[in-house]
Amino acid sequence: MTELSDTRVDDAPSTGGRWAAGEDPAKRKQILDGARCVFMKLGFDAASMNDVTREAGVSKGTLYVYFANKEELFTAIIESERAAFIASMRTTLEEHDDVEEGLHDFGVSFIAHMTDEKVISAMRTVLGVRERMPALCQRFFKGPENLRTILHDYLERYVQTGQLQIEDIDLAAGQFLDLSSGSFFKFRLFGSMEKPPSAPEIERVICGAIRVFMAAYGAKRSDRA
Repeated sequence: MTELSDTRVDDAPSTGGRWAAGEDPAKRKQILDGARCVFMKLGFDAASMNDVTREAGVSKGTLYVYFANKEELFTAIIESERAAFIASMRTTLEEHDDVEEGLHDFGVSFIAHMTDEKVISAMRTVLGVRERMPALCQRFFKGPENLRTILHDYLERYVQTGQLQIEDIDLAAGQFLDLSSGSFFKFRLFGSMEKPPSAPEIERVICGAIRVFMAAYGAKRSDRA
């Protein structure tokens, strides 16, 4: 999991200079940070709410004001990490006016994140609880907004400008994600690759993915005229 969180700590309390029970974002972040360490260290099944109270430095009463059980706490961690990553990837694409440059930075960031040890550990944990928490598993890998929807919006922008010629944008977005993964994610998830790929190897795969993608969907010069 990444170190990012979508929880803000600088918002002002709504009334009287004090936060209502369960609404202090700094306290919530403190609990989530502690729980993140516990889940990373012990795994979901072995971790307990008592472990979280010790790691986060809060009382059990405070913990239960914010989170009713271990499942709810774990879900909150996964949601915050996922939201932060999706937001960062959207920002990565919005910073570019050149379609290939955007795809390059998107692909590099995508692979670096998806093969990171913390992310791989989190995904293995999510898959491990899929029978008990199917909604979490589905939201984690699909969700209302995910990498495919973000990439879809980006590609659509260049279809409208005539730089790309794509009939099925959703299909094309999925194809670029598959091309970019270069089997890295699968190998890392199932333990065939012990460490994340090197930067040069990521660069090689992403550049190849862009060449294939643009050969299929890039508008020819005569079509742009």
